[in-house]
Amino acid sequence: MDYSKLLKPTAINAPMQTFATLSLKPVELLHGEPIVKWKKQEVKQSIVQQGLLLAVLGKVSYGKPVISELRKVIPIQCEIKGHCSVGLIEDNHVLIRLSLLEDYVHLLSKPIFYLKAQLYMWQMRCTKWNPWWTPDEETPFAIAWISFPELPPNFFGKEYVFSLARAVGNPLHIDLATQNGTRPSCAKVKVEVNLLSKFPHRIKIVEEADESGPEEFKWIRIKYDYVPKYCKPCKKHGHSEVECWVIHPELHKRFEEGVEE
Repeated sequence: MDYSKLLKPTAINAPMQTFATLSLKPVELLHGEPIVKWKKQEVKQSIVQQGLLLAVLGKVSYGKPVISELRKVIPIQCEIKGHCSVGLIEDNHVLIRLSLLEDYVHLLSKPIFYLKAQLYMWQMRCTKWNPWWTPDEETPFAIAWISFPELPPNFFGKEYVFSLARAVGNPLHIDLATQNGTRPSCAKVKVEVNLLSKFPHRIKIVEEADESGPEEFKWIRIKYDYVPKYCKPCKKHGHSEVECWVIHPELHKRFEEGVEE
């Protein structure tokens, strides 16, 4: 008998060998409760590994069709160009993993999608996914349009506009007129912003001094063309604090009175 074959890894003990080679985090105790910690860079790496870098949450209001139908209609009716996968993550929420930045920007830029499935129309609103998402709270991250009036046309290149836009958020896309230089009055860019942040209203551009001349600078105004509404107390999109029915119950009463009329 060839005993060497018996000593080789099999399909049964192979998973145990894989488990043994993993770098596992220690389980600590805090006030008697177990806790495991990861560094921010490790969490970012896990997001990439699981294909979640361009992940979007789709919230289907007033019920939803079965997940098999959503997998069919979302790529077609939301006009997704690249590969995507759709899975149920919570009762009314689906997780949409995208492969193209263009599709990611498209889904987050449109306020509402109307999906036709199972002979009904379903309303779906998309928000950015993040690891700490919970069903009761909507993420404060959203897509906004900003522009830079009076920016010199020589700064209309993508790397220049993106550098300026980073003062507000994560730049994603410049509009066609900026790209082609057909609107030299201002540069316009789509940015992923944190709606809880305080937005700057101007930015200073500087050409550093060298042997050919002195320093030159100019203040550029930042114009917010479109910023979605977000209610901080409710942690919901679609309305501001001054429009919130929870904070201002009288607004709901006025609405009901208006409907009765």
